[in-house]
Amino acid sequence: MSLLKKLAGETMVYGLSSILGRLLNYVILTPYLTREFTNRAEYGIVTELYAYIALLLVFFTYRMETTFFRYGNQKEHADRAFSTAALSVMISTAFLVALFIGLSGPIAVLLDYPDHPEYIVLFTLILASDAVSAIPFARLRLENRPMRFAAIRLVNIAANIILIFFFMELCPWLLKKGWNNVRWIYDPENRVLYVFLANFLASFVAFLMLLPLLFRMKWKMDLSLLRTMLWYAAPLVIAGFAGAINQVVGNPMLKYFSPGSLQDKLVQVGLFGAAAKIPILMTLFTQAFNYAAEPFFFRHAHRKDAKAVYAQVAQAFTLVGSLVFAGIMLYLDLVAILIGPNYREAIGIVPILLIAYLLLGIYYSFSVWFKLTDNTHIGGYIALGGSAITLLLNLLLIPRWGYFGPAWAALACYGFMIIAVYLTGQKRYPIPYPLGRMTLYLLGGFGAYGLGLLNERWFGSSLWVKLGANTATLALFLLFLLYLERRSVIRLMNPWLKPKVKG
Repeated sequence: MSLLKKLAGETMVYGLSSILGRLLNYVILTPYLTREFTNRAEYGIVTELYAYIALLLVFFTYRMETTFFRYGNQKEHADRAFSTAALSVMISTAFLVALFIGLSGPIAVLLDYPDHPEYIVLFTLILASDAVSAIPFARLRLENRPMRFAAIRLVNIAANIILIFFFMELCPWLLKKGWNNVRWIYDPENRVLYVFLANFLASFVAFLMLLPLLFRMKWKMDLSLLRTMLWYAAPLVIAGFAGAINQVVGNPMLKYFSPGSLQDKLVQVGLFGAAAKIPILMTLFTQAFNYAAEPFFFRHAHRKDAKAVYAQVAQAFTLVGSLVFAGIMLYLDLVAILIGPNYREAIGIVPILLIAYLLLGIYYSFSVWFKLTDNTHIGGYIALGGSAITLLLNLLLIPRWGYFGPAWAALACYGFMIIAVYLTGQKRYPIPYPLGRMTLYLLGGFGAYGLGLLNERWFGSSLWVKLGANTATLALFLLFLLYLERRSVIRLMNPWLKPKVKG
């Protein structure tokens, strides 16, 4: 139980940076951009290019951060593994930056943006900044320094928000006031550019804050260790790229397989991208959990009760994830206000994506076995199978269902992956997951959502009456969870329940 408390504490700190930071993005930037880009095709461009960034970042880092956890988790090897991983990523990033910027024109033509090669240059620089920051961030995680990790992440996100408002609000205002010199840095006809420029500058600020970690390292690469690390990482790259496909490939596929003109297709991308922001709490909770859990799993792999701990971690994640799902769906009317009215027609994909992301988080818990046993190739096979499902279903569903296609494809993909990783893991590294209890959490969350749909039918004419009924439904679900976990709750409260001895 003490280890679970420790993991929960670390998840909360990592969550402070990813959840609080991304919530600032969500609460401030999503409403702003989905209202500022009244032309939904413009927001579609932003959504599409960020999908490519997510895909390519796997190749820029080639999962060296996870590999560093594997080979740097012992103090005597940490410095050597850190310098080898960091230098390797720096060298490969320099090569890829030169390649992408040199080919920015042809790449822009390939993506149907022939007049904007600067988009390619900027997203390459974003990739470079994030890639060279990945290993220093990983060291902070491995050394259990979540506060510094969180501080840098929050500065990065705050800088991004400030810079977007600088370019999108202050610069136009200065132009109206006659400050024509602003045209040196601002073109009012190319507003999409400044979303990427702000992101690059903010990422570069984060990299500068991580420089002390790089300056203190020994600038020496162990080639023998590098070969071992690359061999370990290769299947993870396949799995990572496949995982990125599963998460973001729906955006560019909507552009190429939706019916209509290019403008119509970009509108579909924009609608999907905006509605997909609503399940942000689930994705951020999953991300925060993964940040904390991955090094946690490696640090405690030597314990005799490690498998029991891993089972408890998966159980705890499923409980909280089910609660997050129910909370978002029961208050969807309020959450949806955060995206522009022009984009709310795609809100029907939200429950599908929430369930998909919940399954993805459970998959992260179940996948611990192949990372600990150096069977990363099996993880690669599973992710490739998920990618095949994602690509096939998108091809079949997008022409018929539009932006609903990627949502259902994601759910099918993660459903397959969670079953595959569980079955293969139980054969090679059996962990006693409490599947019955975890299923009850999920069913309880889905049941709360079902009651919310009934509340919509019964009280839909009055928003506040419906929200009151949904609050009662959420309270009922909480009581259900407390009843299931009453023994654990009593153990947690035991220090406060015991009477103090006077003496």
